[in-house]
Amino acid sequence: MFKESSILNKLLDFGRKIIPKKLFNAARPIYHWGLNMIGGVIFGFPSRSMKVIAITGTKGKSTTVYMISRIFEEQGLSVAAVGSLGFKIKGYEWPNTLKMTLPGRLKLHNFLYKAKKVDVQYAVLEATSEGIAQHRLAGVKIDCAVFTNLHREHLESHGSFENYMAAKQKLFLKTAGVHVLNIDDPYFEKFANFPARRKITYGKKWGMISPLRQPVSNLELKLIGDFNEYNGLAALAVAEAYGLDLEKAVNSLNSIEFISGRMEILRSPKGFNVVIDYAHTPDSLELVYKTLKNNLKPNTYQLRQSFSEASNLKPRLICVLGAAGGGRDKWKRSEFGRIAAEYCDEIILTNEDPYDEDPVDILDQIEGGFIKNQRSDIKFQKILDRKKAIETALTMAKEGDIVVITGKGSEISMAVAGGRKIPWSDREIVVKNF
Repeated sequence: MFKESSILNKLLDFGRKIIPKKLFNAARPIYHWGLNMIGGVIFGFPSRSMKVIAITGTKGKSTTVYMISRIFEEQGLSVAAVGSLGFKIKGYEWPNTLKMTLPGRLKLHNFLYKAKKVDVQYAVLEATSEGIAQHRLAGVKIDCAVFTNLHREHLESHGSFENYMAAKQKLFLKTAGVHVLNIDDPYFEKFANFPARRKITYGKKWGMISPLRQPVSNLELKLIGDFNEYNGLAALAVAEAYGLDLEKAVNSLNSIEFISGRMEILRSPKGFNVVIDYAHTPDSLELVYKTLKNNLKPNTYQLRQSFSEASNLKPRLICVLGAAGGGRDKWKRSEFGRIAAEYCDEIILTNEDPYDEDPVDILDQIEGGFIKNQRSDIKFQKILDRKKAIETALTMAKEGDIVVITGKGSEISMAVAGGRKIPWSDREIVVKNF
């Protein structure tokens, strides 16, 4: 896909190795900006021939990209999309194996160039804080910026929450066209004051999209969770921004059965459900657990239709989780432990993406979060082998239980020591063991 830039990338890697580290770090912003502007020049600034929609925020970016793409495609428009769920140009899709949500190193301009060659009208991108901070959008003309929500993440790479937020805000400084904003988010005002040709807000509190003031009462998603309703409203607000038929847009969203690795539900023949989700921040993990825990209660259980209504049924939440290595946001690990101890009936700690860190140390740090919870009946075990951990959880599950596997979602590789990536699929392991 990106072979055109491979020679240049090798030269850049070589140059980076010979430049003293301190000098390189000092010049890092100029390096990244210049590199991506070079990409724009090489590929003729392809974004200028289409409308680029960039979604930023802590949670919901991937799902919102998928929803926007689905709406636009079903209304006869040609779409390209890029993010953690993969790459897409019209009907052609392929996985994102870069371990980088927003591509850098000329790859994004290359992608947009390929989209331009087949007359794509709209490109929908996940704009991560690190991608923005590293100027991966330099030379990309953004027509619409979307804000989903803001929570603590990537604090170690950005240095502080304020720097993290500032990186997100740069997208709105860069975009003079349309701003789509979640008015219910506590940080809404931090993103609402940047100049734009048009601003559209969305939120559940009002149940409408503004300035239309149009209720979206017929939004009945098959996807569970309040957070998915917010993602849906964001997608509808974008549809409104571009004059699409909102009734058809709502129908498009209502028809979505699942999104790979995003609260994806797999039903076991034995009467329990498995949920696979990418949740990789404490806030995301807690939302997933809280949503599923509520669904274990009688009369609120959306996943219950396949289960018998035995009076003695006491469904459990069986949680398989880990945390990424590579020095990434180590503070999250104890928080994962605290949250799991609060919501899960059974906990299995396992490997995720250790990179060069000792996986045992990572699990120990998650376990350390258990002491933040006052429960005395925490049931847990550590199984480093993620495949074995998932299989163990499936063996433990009984009718009515929910097995929730978090951290990897739809990712197709696991990052381990020595810079290696081994093929991986949580979903495949689950399906093979049904």
